[in-house]
Amino acid sequence: MKKGFCEIFEVGPRDGLQNEAREIPVSEKVALVDLLSRAGFSRIEVASFVSPRWVPQMAGSGEVLGGITRAEGIRYAALTPNLRGYEDAVAARADEIAVFASASEGFSRKNINASIDEAFERFAPILEEARHVDIPVRGYVSCVIECPYDGKVAPAEVARVADRLFSMGCYEVSLGDTIGAGTPDSIARMLLAVRDVVPVGRLAGHYHDTKGRAMANIDASLSMGVRVFDAAVGGLGGCPFAPGAAGNVATEAVNAHLTALGYETGLDQALIEEAAAMARQMRAV
Repeated sequence: MKKGFCEIFEVGPRDGLQNEAREIPVSEKVALVDLLSRAGFSRIEVASFVSPRWVPQMAGSGEVLGGITRAEGIRYAALTPNLRGYEDAVAARADEIAVFASASEGFSRKNINASIDEAFERFAPILEEARHVDIPVRGYVSCVIECPYDGKVAPAEVARVADRLFSMGCYEVSLGDTIGAGTPDSIARMLLAVRDVVPVGRLAGHYHDTKGRAMANIDASLSMGVRVFDAAVGGLGGCPFAPGAAGNVATEAVNAHLTALGYETGLDQALIEEAAAMARQMRAV
């Protein structure tokens, strides 16, 4: 029996590749995005306009956006930490952008060298500029369960940051279990708090599989009404500013799991598996 539609937001070309040790050529990133574009995704995150000094793998993001073969009906997204990054993303023809906040002060300072409040000061002009040119802005919240620097994070703090992002104009808020510390119970408690301030239809789950619980956390989120999940093909990922953070949950595994549960995703499993093999090869070289 079909249970409705779930969307997988593919983040592998950005969040997946950002922590790889090998310098991955633009041509390989473009090839991966082009293959993913054939698999049925509506949104693919492909670039990050952060300083290459901090995240070297994201150098050449403009070239990636300029080199891909854009498919109709797909939005190609880019992460932007500040107004300069936003302007570069727009110049590279990103279809949507993302801003990234943290639910913990320690991670915010390590990740973007700013407090939570200072981060929101940077976001304000981005949201204002994007509104005038009708570019969708997605918001990320990192460390929604636990922070590698501050320890456990209260659900109320996650709700506070998610509410600020949504109130500023982010069309969707992605909730990141950055170090994979979440359990079904802790994910459910967090979502109970967040959906009091952000409609559940505007939330996404972004779960790392560090401790092998990402799929169970997706199940808990489904029971709470969440229907969008971030995933990285081949299970690529991690975070250069989160010690111990392993890869994002693998797109191919999430798609197979959701399909087995009776949800429709609109994705071609064979093409996703092919892209996963390509992504793993990029890591292995």
